[in-house]
Amino acid sequence: MEMVRQKVYQLEQTQLAIKQKYDDEIARLHRELDARGGAALPQVGGPPHNAATSQPQPPSIGHGPSNLFGGIMTNHGGQGGPGLVPPPQDQQQPPPPHHMPQPPPPVQQPPQTQQPPFSGYQQAPSANGGYANQPPHTTASPGPKSRGARGPPGPATPQQGPPSQYPPSPQVPRPTPPPQYQTNVGNVLADLDPERLPAHQKKEGSDWFAVFNPRVPRVLDVDLVHTLVHDSVVCCVRFSHDGKYVATGCNRAAQIFEVVTGNKVSSLEDTSVDKEGDLYIRSVCFSPDGRYLATGAEDKLIRVWDIQSRSIKHTFAGHEQDIYSLDFARTGRHIASGSGDKTVRLWDVEAGQMVLSLTIEDGVTTVAISPDGRYVAAGSLDKSVRVWDTSGGYLVERLEHPEGHKDSVYSVAFAPNGKDLVSGSLDKTIKMWELSSSRGPPGTGPKGGKCVRTFEGHKVKP
Repeated sequence: MEMVRQKVYQLEQTQLAIKQKYDDEIARLHRELDARGGAALPQVGGPPHNAATSQPQPPSIGHGPSNLFGGIMTNHGGQGGPGLVPPPQDQQQPPPPHHMPQPPPPVQQPPQTQQPPFSGYQQAPSANGGYANQPPHTTASPGPKSRGARGPPGPATPQQGPPSQYPPSPQVPRPTPPPQYQTNVGNVLADLDPERLPAHQKKEGSDWFAVFNPRVPRVLDVDLVHTLVHDSVVCCVRFSHDGKYVATGCNRAAQIFEVVTGNKVSSLEDTSVDKEGDLYIRSVCFSPDGRYLATGAEDKLIRVWDIQSRSIKHTFAGHEQDIYSLDFARTGRHIASGSGDKTVRLWDVEAGQMVLSLTIEDGVTTVAISPDGRYVAAGSLDKSVRVWDTSGGYLVERLEHPEGHKDSVYSVAFAPNGKDLVSGSLDKTIKMWELSSSRGPPGTGPKGGKCVRTFEGHKVKP
């Protein structure tokens, strides 16, 4: 490095000496021309006598003051970068060899020994240009580059420092690890991808699957027992009280299947009905003893079927719209029905007549009778759950905001203790209600039970 700096210093002194000779020769020619009385010589490339005022300073080349060779030192071998501008050529009178543009005023330098004639610039290795007594000038490096021929120029500063003893590490992007599959989805198990779950957290069949919450110990198992094929859309299903049979409602007929074998044991269809158009069975319900099946249809009629004889025991008329829900009392004597006509009705099976009609502000979607038969609950499109006393027909509970559902209620059921009730809504929640212990006499108004738990986890509306 010291040799390079010394060489640069010598080259600069040689250039200054050549410039001085050039100036002396121009001055001598002017004097000779003046003595002969001739015209002034044209300027060939050197500065006139009044150069300090008539000609601007040449552009600074390189880094730092008086650094005439910075352009060479940053050129990495002289290719693709800026170098010194070659001296101008004159066709009539060639200038002295090695003509250079005028540099900035020289600074005082120590005495120099005689230098050999200047024979051109030598290519120097990539090093910091400047004087020997200056510290190395470093610049930020944009990264590893080839030391050979340059490619297309870029915006980064070229490398000027001395080459490193060891090659720099390549800038290889670090691979991004695959995202860890998140199983912390709370109760929304539908967000879990079965293909990415371990075997103990899922159960799969040929056309179905079940997933289990990874946050709780698995205590349940699921398996597909039967696929019960129908000829039309299935609108409703209901188990018998003993669990031996399951009834379904579809177009025009109710089907009864044996749970153990999956065999169809009965198909109940009213052949007296006009065959034109559809007639969907919207609700089905077994009597507690399993002898009867009640069906509610789009023709606004309730039919009570004798399962053994496949005949209709009773037909109850009175609703003005589709019947969406039915429930037998535990005694088997009464049936509750809910309809889009905004009414809940109570029917006496033995007497074959309606004994109670309750009207609300919106369509009734679901009904349930308490285990002791004293109360009937209904869910409605108006987001409320109501509970009435079956003996007098007065409203004893109204379960709604602020703890209530935010959308229509489509399912209600009493707990076996008769004191708790659950409801399912289009707001994707199931709520458990604790009904008030003392239900007052008529005229005291609904008490309003307490919501003790909200079950969330449905991704779509139940």
